[in-house]
Amino acid sequence: MALAGTSSSACLRRLNPLLFSAHRRPAWTPRRAARRFCAAAVASERDVFTSPEVAKSFDFTNEERIYKWWESQGFFKPNFDRGGDPFVIPMPPPNVTGSLHMGHAMFVTLEDIMVRYFRMKGRPALWLPGTDHAGIATQLVVEKMLAAEGIKRTDLTREEFTKRVWEWKEKYGSTITNQIKRLGASCDWSRERFTLDDKLSRAVIEAFVRLHEKGLIYQGSYLVNWSPNLQTAVSDLEVEYSEEPGNLYFIKYRVAGGSRDDFMTIATTRPETLFGDVAIAVNPEDARYAKYVGKLAIVPLTFGRHVPIIADRYVDPEFGTGVLKISPGHDHNDYHIARKLGLPILNVMNKDGTLNDVAGLYSGMDRFEAREKLWSDLVETNLAVKKEPYTLRVPRSQRGGEVIEPLISKQWFVTMEPLAEKALHAVENGQLTILPERFEKIYNHWLTNIKDWCISRQLWWGHRIPVWYIVGKKCEEDFIVARSAEEAHAKAQEKYGKSVEIYQDPDVLDTWFSSALWPFSTLGWPDLSSEDLKHFYPATVLETGHDILFFWVARMVMMGIEFTGTVPFSYVYLHGLIRDSEISSLFHGLISKLLFQGRKMSKTLGNVIDPLDTIKEYGTDALRFTLSMGTAGQDLNLSTERLTSNKAFTNKLWNAGKFLLQNLPDRSDAAAWDAMLANKFDTEASLQKLPLPETWVVTGLHELIDRVSTSYDKFFFGDAAREIYDFFWGDFADWYIEASKTRLYHSGDDSASSMAQSVLLYVFENILKLLHPFMPFVTEELWQALPYRRQAIIVTPWPATGLPKNSLSIKRFQNLQSLIRGIRNARAEYSVEPAKRISASVVATTDVLEYISKENQVLALLSKLDVQSVHYSESPPGDANQSVHIVADEGLEAYLPLADMVDVSEEIKRLSKRLSKMQSEYDSLLARLNSGSFVEKAPEEIVRGVREKASEAEEKISLTKNRLAFLQSTVSS
Repeated sequence: MALAGTSSSACLRRLNPLLFSAHRRPAWTPRRAARRFCAAAVASERDVFTSPEVAKSFDFTNEERIYKWWESQGFFKPNFDRGGDPFVIPMPPPNVTGSLHMGHAMFVTLEDIMVRYFRMKGRPALWLPGTDHAGIATQLVVEKMLAAEGIKRTDLTREEFTKRVWEWKEKYGSTITNQIKRLGASCDWSRERFTLDDKLSRAVIEAFVRLHEKGLIYQGSYLVNWSPNLQTAVSDLEVEYSEEPGNLYFIKYRVAGGSRDDFMTIATTRPETLFGDVAIAVNPEDARYAKYVGKLAIVPLTFGRHVPIIADRYVDPEFGTGVLKISPGHDHNDYHIARKLGLPILNVMNKDGTLNDVAGLYSGMDRFEAREKLWSDLVETNLAVKKEPYTLRVPRSQRGGEVIEPLISKQWFVTMEPLAEKALHAVENGQLTILPERFEKIYNHWLTNIKDWCISRQLWWGHRIPVWYIVGKKCEEDFIVARSAEEAHAKAQEKYGKSVEIYQDPDVLDTWFSSALWPFSTLGWPDLSSEDLKHFYPATVLETGHDILFFWVARMVMMGIEFTGTVPFSYVYLHGLIRDSEISSLFHGLISKLLFQGRKMSKTLGNVIDPLDTIKEYGTDALRFTLSMGTAGQDLNLSTERLTSNKAFTNKLWNAGKFLLQNLPDRSDAAAWDAMLANKFDTEASLQKLPLPETWVVTGLHELIDRVSTSYDKFFFGDAAREIYDFFWGDFADWYIEASKTRLYHSGDDSASSMAQSVLLYVFENILKLLHPFMPFVTEELWQALPYRRQAIIVTPWPATGLPKNSLSIKRFQNLQSLIRGIRNARAEYSVEPAKRISASVVATTDVLEYISKENQVLALLSKLDVQSVHYSESPPGDANQSVHIVADEGLEAYLPLADMVDVSEEIKRLSKRLSKMQSEYDSLLARLNSGSFVEKAPEEIVRGVREKASEAEEKISLTKNRLAFLQSTVSS
């Protein structure tokens, strides 16, 4: 921002034209101001900041420089100098493969709001960042990279492949971190962690070993989500369901021992799994099939294999034919029925998605190919009844996109019930609070009905399972759990002799296993002597999306209690999803609202808004402010309209700073500055000395500080943002700044001017403080422009609460506002030229007149009245019947002489023509509504729209008639 070599005249050209008012104070000259502002800019301590005195608007490109300055000054590190309990947030670690999306922007915004607020409150604030190794996602990325080189993963050894992954991570892994910094994240980057760091890997192994020692980890064959392409089990979170067209196949199952016509018809979407059928089920209340229960059915195309016909209430009599084939090896619901009833489990699928030998002649066929072939054979053997189109809910891999196959597989599991019980108690006894509160029920329901957790994955990238097997022994009989290969070998030698050979389990742990340890593994656990663990555990808040309440949050709670004896955080704050809004630039009207509003953002829908593109166009602060205005737990509809509005808010803030800085005392006038800075208005006495507008705005500020601080403390960030927005724009910018011009330019009173400067500065600097957690960049830029700044706003103390208020000033200034609005409305109704000053008579009670008349200059300036022609009285003026009458409030009225406002005869002519046109349009609308064919045949929303237009037209006609009658009465009188 340095302006060395810039002339005063060049600097002057950038100043606000407002300052060239004819009513400017004589002591203030543009050239003097230009010299002062340019000199101040040149004398700045840092080139990081740009002053509003010389910049037309806030420059978004400065954000990166400001961020680097914050980081270089160490502001992101916890500071214990001011005491207080630490405020700690563990960042949800984004995938190392990730690229910034609006979900990241949401959590970064909300968490940064929290940490900046509590940092300003004086608490040692730690926001601990890091990234997740993202097993499947990262392995896929590197496999694709290798494929471009003509290399398959299996062409390499495991060690060679993981080396390539680490090389990729070192080259590209910081991408998401740098993008998060663009959002203003004030994390302590010196403590950044990666889930495969040595210390975190040690924590993962320790957790596995301890859980196994307690009997909470076991190995077994169970139904899992299997990815045929990735050749691994995947978690529920990595499965996405999509609505896709398919078929419902109706197949005959003959009843054993019956006639050829004695059969039951089942309806299924997956006929290829019939080779895995172990039963046929009906609802016990379904009278149609009661006679078959207890008998046997013959599975088609299996050369006469028999299965029992059973009754179970799970079966929906209304679906299909009311008869369900039970294939527990390939359906989660069937699996639970089979486990409950003790039925056998058959697997008919290979891990690559082809049918195995159980399928007989269909062995080796792809599952979808087999489906078509099998149906063809059923038709040929007269066992097919019909095939109907049916919308399927298809499970697909989030990473690879292929259809997920429920498959029996040997995996490692964690027994969850005893862990879940403690996590439930943590909420019940108040150790853990979930916000919004309604998510407690969902949390409780999931933990009450929890299933064991499959933690093994058939990948090469990740935390290797710390289990070793004995060469030549069956895996399920002989294995060793150890913290290292050396420890495992020593244990094996102790049991089997010196010559024993061992090999490690090839699987890795589910990524969510290491993530579940994140709040304490990042602080040094299991090293209990770690200073970070002592100071910063447990954390204060865990903020994340409500969609991973089960997959991550609940598991962190369980693991935190298990390994540290306490909950890992006191509060869980859940935000909603980012959805689109109406795509108004492409579509219009009701159809667009129905089709395009409120959808989850996805690349498939083509409605993704890129945060980095948004930042380039609107600035980081506008994006953050927009995201912060949602409600906890509720999805947020993001639109360009909101972003545009908040960009305008940023500019409004900047212009307010420009106005303030251009109207402060000369920087060289130490006495003036000392006097101004001494006015803090934080006592009853200081407040009582102020005139009405100043008392009103300071009282409003003090009330705002209380409300906003309470909202911050309760995590009601949307409420806080709206409160600040409304006060700044509605009260400070639109009203007080305008009122202050009477002191600065029109009063001729240096003490009044100094008082206004003090109030402007006091209110503005506190607005910056309140707004800083939401909009850190523009507030820091403006703060640094204040000539008396002592430290960065990021570490400036938060405004004190409980400051004095004058409630009477609120009511009195509202009366003044009502009067001004009434006069403005009257001017607009009669199309009075903006520059024209008119006279007015203010009529009120004695006490009201006393405080209103004291602000005659404010009333005149903001209402565009002739300051010398405003009269105050307790009774109406003599020309009241020829004046526009305004009722501002009970006991407060005004009369505006028509002769000052308009040529009455010309206005009568204009309104008469307007009334005639309005009546014609109204009659046309009524004719449509009185037409039976229109009302009956037109769409309901069209009819409703015409009715609304007719109602509005009727109201306008009435108002115009009244105004016309009034004007005519003044002529006749």
